Amino acid sequence: MNFARLLLALAVGAGACAAAAQELYRWTDKQGREHVTDTAPPPGARNVRKINPGPASSKPSAEVPYVLDVAMKQYPVTLYTSPNCAAPCGMARELLNRRGVPFSEVQVWEEEGNEELKKLSGKTQVPTVKVGSTVYSGFEPAAYDSLLDSAGYPKAGVLPARTQGDPGMPEGYVPPAERPKAEPAKPEAEAPPAPTGPYAPR
Repeated sequence: MNFARLLLALAVGAGACAAAAQELYRWTDKQGREHVTDTAPPPGARNVRKINPGPASSKPSAEVPYVLDVAMKQYPVTLYTSPNCAAPCGMARELLNRRGVPFSEVQVWEEEGNEELKKLSGKTQVPTVKVGSTVYSGFEPAAYDSLLDSAGYPKAGVLPARTQGDPGMPEGYVPPAERPKAEPAKPEAEAPPAPTGPYAPR
């Protein structure tokens, strides 16, 4: 192989890696929840689709440090957000990325999703993070770091930062302002009083 062909092969390989680095996966689990991850979905995932959010997202190296691999298996991280949660959900996502923590993002916006989140945390507040079986509602950096520390995830700066981006609007999402308003319940008509008197039917 001459030098020009070598350069061409390297350029093609780099381009392929860059393209792969920008992919996210949107998939549905057995409970019907939709997830967005920058790692391949687990076996049994349904409706798997690749999405490309642009340069804001990248794929980590295939080699996962042992300590991270253990933490991921024992205490997987799930971040619950919603399409209309901008700043706090973005900060939660940024903290996980900065620590190099792989996570699955679940967008909550339908009644069913709200009910599930309420069962999980007692609230419908987003962001909500679940680390293993521990759940924290809202965003407080110290609380997130404490949860991740307890689960054995490496401190910020130990792992390369990740850049899993905002997954964008989910399919079928309708903003609250555009949703049809439920009609108020109409009062039931009162039944006419029963006839009285000596000739009233019995």
